[in-house]
Amino acid sequence: MATIKDVAKLAGVSVSTVSRALNGSGYVDRTTEERVMAAVKQLNYKPNQIARGLISKKTKTFGLILPDISNPFFPEMARGAEDEASKHGYNIILCNSDWQIEKEKMHLNLLQQKCVDGIILVGSRINEQYLSVLSKSATPIVLLDRTSALDIHSISTNNVLGAYLATKHLIDQGYQNIAHIAGPALSPSAQQRLAGYRKALVEHHRVFDLVLVTEGDYRIAGGTLAMQRLLRLATIPDAVFCANDLMAIGALEALQQAGVKVPEEIALVGYDGINLARYVNPKLTTIIQPTYQMGIMAVQLILETISSGQKNFKSIELDPILEIRESSLRRETYAKTSCISDR
Repeated sequence: MATIKDVAKLAGVSVSTVSRALNGSGYVDRTTEERVMAAVKQLNYKPNQIARGLISKKTKTFGLILPDISNPFFPEMARGAEDEASKHGYNIILCNSDWQIEKEKMHLNLLQQKCVDGIILVGSRINEQYLSVLSKSATPIVLLDRTSALDIHSISTNNVLGAYLATKHLIDQGYQNIAHIAGPALSPSAQQRLAGYRKALVEHHRVFDLVLVTEGDYRIAGGTLAMQRLLRLATIPDAVFCANDLMAIGALEALQQAGVKVPEEIALVGYDGINLARYVNPKLTTIIQPTYQMGIMAVQLILETISSGQKNFKSIELDPILEIRESSLRRETYAKTSCISDR
């Protein structure tokens, strides 16, 4: 593989001249520049972006830290970010934290050492004190699927509203004993969805009972275990709102294994709007988040910050959408809906 020294030797110039010609920094006469570029083409020289970045502090790369690459919610977000970054000549370095705070911190330190031009941190569970340090970093940072009271860019959907809509839908369907499979206690989004569930119950004169709230881990297996716990209660719920779609799919598996019919005996609602929710049987009612668009917006915020040189922090909150499907509809309601749609 050709090096910058090989280019300099072939062009008959110094290494520093080659560097100036490639980076557009400092004066290089036109004839010399043409000779350098001809040598670059002949040798098929590829500049080392990391090495150049250490000098220029610009690497044309963004870091993207996801909490769980196996969850279909996050790759859609990553695709939006990558598509938008690519349009502007940037690449994405992808990191997976496995929902572990220490791995988040490790990836953040590593990406800053690599001089990335911006970092997108998704679903972070890092506390506000640590975020306060990050917010003072020279590297633009955007929180995705997370809010913060600090001066730091953030893009999220209104989790309280989404959970409220999901729970209210079950109330409107006439379900009386509505349980909640919550996300992890350390997850800010999980706590917001729990708050939305509670708000809907209280506003509609239902008792908020912690016995009906059980914690999951945002994974299918966690949803299965949580549903099994609910089925062991003295009074079994007739509807369950799950804090994400994967746990709802796990809950559906547990109900099917137990011979419980959905939605005839227990209704289910998920959260996120992943494509997989359309293909389970029955199709899963869910709260849709604009994940692809959120990825695009995160990159745009970083590019705005780089272009302006000003942080001008933005906290963007998008409205979620309730998508009603078979898993939460009373039989008679579903029959009416089917008749109307068949016309």
